[in-house]
Amino acid sequence: MQRSETIAVLGAGGTMGFAMARNLARAGFQVHAWNRSRERAEPLGEDGARIADSAAAAAAGADVVLTMLADADAVIDASEQALSAGGDGERLWLQMSTIGEHGTERCAELARERGVAFVDAPVSGTKEPAEQGKLVILASGPSDARPRAQPIFDVLGQRTLWAGEAGAGTRLKLATNSWLLAVVEGAAESLALAQAMGLDPQLLLDAVHGGPLDLPYLQTKGAAMIRRDFAPSFKLALAAKDAALVQDSAARRELDLPLLATIDERLRQGAREHGEEDLSATYLTSAPAHASPAAP
Repeated sequence: MQRSETIAVLGAGGTMGFAMARNLARAGFQVHAWNRSRERAEPLGEDGARIADSAAAAAAGADVVLTMLADADAVIDASEQALSAGGDGERLWLQMSTIGEHGTERCAELARERGVAFVDAPVSGTKEPAEQGKLVILASGPSDARPRAQPIFDVLGQRTLWAGEAGAGTRLKLATNSWLLAVVEGAAESLALAQAMGLDPQLLLDAVHGGPLDLPYLQTKGAAMIRRDFAPSFKLALAAKDAALVQDSAARRELDLPLLATIDERLRQGAREHGEEDLSATYLTSAPAHASPAAP
């Protein structure tokens, strides 16, 4: 089914952006795809997307601009170019990257300057949910933008939570990420401890399986740690960036959150060596590859 709106996807060569652009194209939207490394976006041409050489070229003639980039500076740089390009009617900007409160405020100000409707809608989910169109979208923005945004979100995600005015989606994402990071770092350290005590670390996952302490994410990431399989679904470097954004929000409110502060430092430490590997590679900081289990 051909959709009426044209969507410029900025960051269409990244792990998340590529999957999102492909799903939109396959759902019948006309997609203009741009990525700093053009070759990473070019396979989208097989799905009918038009590959652009610049953010401005992607946005030319587009009704909707969707940003999915690594950080706030990348989002602002691309959006300044894109929102200068002409479009027919009122332009809608769906900002779906995780860029923290300050970055979101910068985007909202840019949207006001350019007269663009702004929806702040970071996502919860990694590579596989993005590919399957099963992300959870944490949306916020003006109520009159929702009817235009929702059909797009319905393609990208299995659920959309509308949290309020623009900025609330980012705050919800930061709170959600604080829990995600605590789960992964807690799993890493618990499995490292089990191994160091001479146990098969799989026994720990088996001990909690099916009980009130179990989580599907714990089982997935824990199994990856045990196998030392760190093919990136969500890179450790990006997780460290997100932990820093959480810390920034806590500092704004003068909150003393020692667990999150420790996780922030731990992820930054791991990212220096394993940043391009999966978040679960934080395990290697506690249980390095050269270490052998201690005798019980």
